[in-house]
Amino acid sequence: MPEKAITMGEEKMAKAIEALKKELALVRTGRANPSVLNNVSVVYYGSLTPLSQISSISVPEAQQLVIKPYDKGSLKDIKKAIQLADLNLVPQNDGVVIRINFPMLTEQRRKELVKEVKVLAENAKVAIRNIRREVNDQLKKMEKDKEISEDDLKYFNEQTQKSTDKYIENVDLVTKDKEKQIMEI
Repeated sequence: MPEKAITMGEEKMAKAIEALKKELALVRTGRANPSVLNNVSVVYYGSLTPLSQISSISVPEAQQLVIKPYDKGSLKDIKKAIQLADLNLVPQNDGVVIRINFPMLTEQRRKELVKEVKVLAENAKVAIRNIRREVNDQLKKMEKDKEISEDDLKYFNEQTQKSTDKYIENVDLVTKDKEKQIMEI
């Protein structure tokens, strides 16, 4: 039973890491990255459809995205959706594809983005620590209900702490990688 609580906690911690990775993918680096368009949905034949389902997105140059819709009639809708997504991107429609040019980031803007990344990382760490607290509370309840001994409680709390340390280290690695990408010119 205690193993189940620890396993559930680890699964939640892994989900917190995945959520962090998704949030970090939306933070712009100096390079064009198709993942900045992951949350863009286009009104296509009356229903909201993710951009990636109605077009191909490529990166022909480091500073440019090219969106080629499968149906050329949807070009205007795609351009409008990108503008409404409030990504600070300027789509250019040439009648065949939509091009998005990414301007070079200034040093000041890079530092601001690194600060944003650190905030996201800290939020992920807080989430992981909250999960650790939940697992430890479950273990204390088991000990109180005489399901496990006091020694077992101490052992399982140590296991939970080891998992927490591992996932927080993972957050640090993911964050350092993103910071490196942002500061790279």
